Amino acid sequence: MGDSRIDKANRGKRVYLFGAGRSDGSAAMRDVLGGKGANLAEMASLGLPVPPGFTISTDVCTSFYANGRKLPDGLDAQVESALGIVGDAVGAAFGDARNPLLVSVRSGGRTSMPGMMDTILNLGLNDETVAGLAQQSGDARFAYDSYRRFIQMYSNVVLGVDHGVFEDILENHKNLGGFTTDTELSAADWQTVIAAYKEAVEAESGSAFPQDLRSQLWGAIGAVFGSWQNARAITYRRLHQIPDAWGTAVTVQAMVFGNMGDSSATGVAFTRNPSTGAREIYGEFLVNAQGEDVVAGIRTPQSLTEKARIEAHDDKPSLEALMPDLFRQLTEIFGRLEARYRDMQDVEFTIQGGKLWMLQTRSGKRTAEAALKIAVDLANEGVIGREEAVMRIEASALDQLLHPTIDPAAHKRILARGLAASPGAASGEIVFDPDEAEAMRAKGRDIILVRVETSPEDIHGMHAAAGILTARGGMTSHAAVVARGMGRPCVCGAGQLRIDAKAGEMTVGAQVLRKGDVITIDGATGEVLEGRVRMRQPELSGDFATLMSWADAARRLGVRANADTPRDARQARQFGAEGIGLCRTEHMFFEADRILAMREMICADDEAGRRRALAKILPMQRADFEALFEIMAGLPVTIRLLDPPLHEFLPHEEKEQTAVAEALGVPVARVRSRVRELHEFNPMLGFRGCRLAIRYPEITEMQARAIFEAAVNAAQRTSRPVVPEVMIPLVAYRREFDILRRLIVDTASAVEKETGARLSYQVGTMVELPRSALRAAEIAGGEEGAEFFSFGTNDLTQTCIGLSRDDAAPILESYVDRGVFEIDPFVSIDRDGVGELVRIGTERGREARAGLKVGICGEHGGDPASVAFCHEVGLDYVSCSPFRVPVARLAAAQAAISGSITPKEG
Repeated sequence: MGDSRIDKANRGKRVYLFGAGRSDGSAAMRDVLGGKGANLAEMASLGLPVPPGFTISTDVCTSFYANGRKLPDGLDAQVESALGIVGDAVGAAFGDARNPLLVSVRSGGRTSMPGMMDTILNLGLNDETVAGLAQQSGDARFAYDSYRRFIQMYSNVVLGVDHGVFEDILENHKNLGGFTTDTELSAADWQTVIAAYKEAVEAESGSAFPQDLRSQLWGAIGAVFGSWQNARAITYRRLHQIPDAWGTAVTVQAMVFGNMGDSSATGVAFTRNPSTGAREIYGEFLVNAQGEDVVAGIRTPQSLTEKARIEAHDDKPSLEALMPDLFRQLTEIFGRLEARYRDMQDVEFTIQGGKLWMLQTRSGKRTAEAALKIAVDLANEGVIGREEAVMRIEASALDQLLHPTIDPAAHKRILARGLAASPGAASGEIVFDPDEAEAMRAKGRDIILVRVETSPEDIHGMHAAAGILTARGGMTSHAAVVARGMGRPCVCGAGQLRIDAKAGEMTVGAQVLRKGDVITIDGATGEVLEGRVRMRQPELSGDFATLMSWADAARRLGVRANADTPRDARQARQFGAEGIGLCRTEHMFFEADRILAMREMICADDEAGRRRALAKILPMQRADFEALFEIMAGLPVTIRLLDPPLHEFLPHEEKEQTAVAEALGVPVARVRSRVRELHEFNPMLGFRGCRLAIRYPEITEMQARAIFEAAVNAAQRTSRPVVPEVMIPLVAYRREFDILRRLIVDTASAVEKETGARLSYQVGTMVELPRSALRAAEIAGGEEGAEFFSFGTNDLTQTCIGLSRDDAAPILESYVDRGVFEIDPFVSIDRDGVGELVRIGTERGREARAGLKVGICGEHGGDPASVAFCHEVGLDYVSCSPFRVPVARLAAAQAAISGSITPKEG
């Protein structure tokens, strides 16, 4: 059935069936059915073995929250009808004491949020139906194992009983019985555990575990809708910018069982390697288990393929060896799913009594490295086009490629080995508690979050951590999947570790490490190393270079870097920067060999004294600029003249003031007096930028001379033209610009006369104040107006919304939580306010000066959403930190492709 016919037929529906030869939906209906429901419907329509079920649409979730967490009228009748159809399809009935239909109840938003919302399995069991399941299946152990799992899940998700209560009961029973694994427990053991579980539920919740099956079903449906607003789901959506308004669907599906003995199993697989992108099946399975066992890390799973088993040095058989026919069938299905979705798939499956069932498919989470390889490979295989390959990569995810790795020559002392779950390396202090991890990160400390196993409740600590280490769990455990999605290095399943979080200790053999001790983890090898190990910077080539070349061919927007030092400039060129969009000259003054001369200038009594001090700084500035010009080799370099207030260069502690006075040979009283004179209540809006230059023009004269002399020297050495762009900061009035432009032009003329060289340069301004944006036509107009604008969106955001970013943290947090800001405006540009000023300034400036060059150089230059805005407004370039240059290049290409803009030439 075509999608349009499905949409028409389903108009007004709230419940959509799939499986057993029927499919009311398709993959195109993610907004209605969520990703899980849409993909189950699609697999069913492809004729794949999917257990039948139905999906309750996302609009029910919207209604649920709009009506005080009440489900809409009429839903119960649709659900009951669908439940009957599913029961007929599998030859069972919901609530039938002799042949009960059991179902799973799962969430499913439009975008995958692995582990963030709640799932309930084996619903439909009570004290009566469990006996029927035991008789019908001929396996009492399986039936009572399923019942105890259901009690534990339902009680935790619906009744709010902490899962640790059940884990303690089970561990106590195993210890008393001398059992090592869950599979050793008999039916009688499970019945004993179930009785203890029910007693615990009544003690914890104040009421008995529910035996009414309809109450169970509606309790589960309501709880899954309710989990859309649990703390971990809210955090995940905030981190991944997923709108709250989307809501989740709920899928109710007939259970199939991987825990029915040795001919049953459950597993998770990726059709390509999610860490490297290699075209190979990647995943794990467990015999005689349910799906939650694989991802929860309760048991260490087995490899799907023989190749993976050998590489892992595992003596347990792979699925390929243990069930070769089913493995071949699974491989064929993987091929069909990749062909249909044109992307790497993350698949869940169950084998029940030798029959394969597909429970889920979705586009798999992957590392940035894997995303690049998969996109490039799919394009080279002819599955997708180059522009689609560019669009497949999340621009901000490129940050994952830019982290250090362990230097191969570094000395390493290996403490333990685990699974290489997410690539990259990180060093930090050991922390066992996710709340403490978040608090320590807020203080600027690098930490490694160490857990026995992670759970969705740990997400905030995982986000704060530099890396994640777990003692249990496999490559598809919660820790591994979430770490890969976040770009955090992760080592899972390091079984040699003994972790006592309460005591704040981790034991490896005879060695005890405590909270605060430093370790290093290598997510590429699975090694856990003692202490801080030397790292190596990344080298970008291969698939990265290929994809970036496709991106560069598509984009219109130029990408420059904010670079103040030769090191920054070299790094920027390595990452593909097309020039320097912001060189902050004040950073050069803080070097130890020149700060004294700067302080001498500030403390001078008159212009002659200031000029003597500036003469000492001149050769240092000139050398700095020469290095930048030579590295950029003819590419544009925008140099901002001195911007910060002078008091920032003076010490404020008495001891340091005394030392400066001695070094300068002046009375300490003069230094202290100068500090008092320069003190400001609001320095950001005070004596800085062009205001400083107008008061002390000799500073601008020195800087302009350093720039132009450096341009002459660099051009002679490199035989490449150097065209510096001199940027005057904090201009609000045309007269400010005119005064300083005349000084710069006169200095250039003097250098030309002295050297005999002919200079080519531009003079422009940094637009940081609302007035300069509004009066852009005046500032850019005429032959002597500004030749370029660079929007300093850091300060423009502060002055537009009246909020200091240095003091804004508590305000921003509450404003984001309360929906005043969708996102921190210092992270992503405020389109309606700051963005409107950028738009106005650009339009008015270009009306006054045809071909006015316009860019931005604030932190927004490396934010993909802000880059897209700059493309829409028609800016010429963005400038960002060197490590964000690849992000900006890709984001600019994606903006051009999305807007169907003609690619730039060359």
